[in-house]
Amino acid sequence: MDEIVYYDRYLQETCVEKVYGDKALRWTYGTLPGRISLNTVVKRALFSHWYGWRMDQPSTRSKIAPFIQEYELDASEFVRDVDEFANFNEFFYRQLRPEARPIDLDPASVVFPADGRHLCVPDLSDCEGLFIKGEMFDLATLIDDDALTEQYATGSLLLSRLCPVDYHRFHFPVAGVPGPTRLINGPLYSVNPIALRQNIEILATNKRCVTELQTSMFGKVLVMEIGATCVGGICQTYPEGVAIDKGDEKGYFRFGGSSTIVIFPPGAIEFDADLIENSQQNRELYARVGDRLGGAAAASRWGSPHREA
Repeated sequence: MDEIVYYDRYLQETCVEKVYGDKALRWTYGTLPGRISLNTVVKRALFSHWYGWRMDQPSTRSKIAPFIQEYELDASEFVRDVDEFANFNEFFYRQLRPEARPIDLDPASVVFPADGRHLCVPDLSDCEGLFIKGEMFDLATLIDDDALTEQYATGSLLLSRLCPVDYHRFHFPVAGVPGPTRLINGPLYSVNPIALRQNIEILATNKRCVTELQTSMFGKVLVMEIGATCVGGICQTYPEGVAIDKGDEKGYFRFGGSSTIVIFPPGAIEFDADLIENSQQNRELYARVGDRLGGAAAASRWGSPHREA
């Protein structure tokens, strides 16, 4: 299978992803025995719950220091000292110091909701593919709501993929008032490109959560979290029905790589050039929480026909 190549916004160069569990992932999705295992065991919630439980055991503390060293994480960003984590899961969904992820202050900007590798779709009705040209998931299946599917058929989408090595808390990309989270149950396939290149519909059928965020500048924004293999849980920490600021924490993933999706109403957002350029090449852009991903389109500002109460 091909290497996973992404573009690093900060280094301004293409990089090859160092995949945690690469051999197991390629065996599972690239061999016949692996695919049999995938469909009989790995995709099932029980397997991920078991793995999440395993990462809660005190013995997993020994994995933390080697993990930090191998993937060159900056421990000075952590709120807690490394030796304070009781198990690997506590380390995995660690909090970061606010100064480690400053939030873009432009009131018209939208920020990345998670550390990770990102792709954008400016118009969902005119998408040529995500990881492979011509391959796109079904919006109706993803949202599982006929009225919302019609409303966002020509909207804009941001997909953010979190690797196991990333900071695993997710945040609100814009200010607003979030409603309740709706859970849509499904299997737990990997969301790594190795798997998505074989079946992009994984993103639309995996276990997922949907939250409607009412905003003054962008209308109603859909904020979603996608579960994946070995994700012990999608945990929401935000105050439902209470106004939040751009960049506020929404929740966190327990162990495993996963993804978030943000869907904007038609014509509400203009994505930044580097995000668009890389997405057009089916190549992810690496960027961190709080950094700008785009801004309000001229038509979506105060007084716009896109504005919703």
